[in-house]
Amino acid sequence: MPKRVDHDQRRTELTAALLRIAATRGLQAVTMREVAAEAGVSLRVVQYYVTDKATLLTAGLAELARRLDRRVKARAAAAGPTPSIREVLELVLGSVLPTDSDSRADSLAWTAYYAVALTDPVLGAAGVQHPDALAAFLTARLVRAQQEGEAPADLDAATEVVLLLALTNGLTSAVLGGQRSADDALRVLAHQLDRVLGPR
Repeated sequence: MPKRVDHDQRRTELTAALLRIAATRGLQAVTMREVAAEAGVSLRVVQYYVTDKATLLTAGLAELARRLDRRVKARAAAAGPTPSIREVLELVLGSVLPTDSDSRADSLAWTAYYAVALTDPVLGAAGVQHPDALAAFLTARLVRAQQEGEAPADLDAATEVVLLLALTNGLTSAVLGGQRSADDALRVLAHQLDRVLGPR
């Protein structure tokens, strides 16, 4: 009797293989054949599940966004049912920073995508959806905190979120490049949150 294949699980395995390649060798090393080798399957299996490289790369972006979402939700669950605006910003932005091996690998993969997206309009268009959605979520949460008196009313919420995300992305690059430790990055982020929201 032939072995039954869980198609969703197989797609997940192929996407994970793609992201391992992206994190260690960059997107330029990603081919259908390399993904097959990394996943330990035949090239025909990859071709069965993925019609072309562009589809594969888009699936990788979506999985990176899902991984970040899972990290955020896990931290949010630990923070309790009603986290403060500071806790929300800390747990979301802290989830972006490469503070352990998994988030470091994801940050390296994001960076590989970003480098290619700068000159690839199709991948660039797909790549901005996830950061834009994150910025919109944080802005809405900060505006609500202002309305509830939890954050200073005179803040320009959208601009503050842009600044916080830019800081987080810069710190991510510094950690990946070895200029800062993860602890240093978290300390700098906390310092900026003190400036935006006031000390704890």
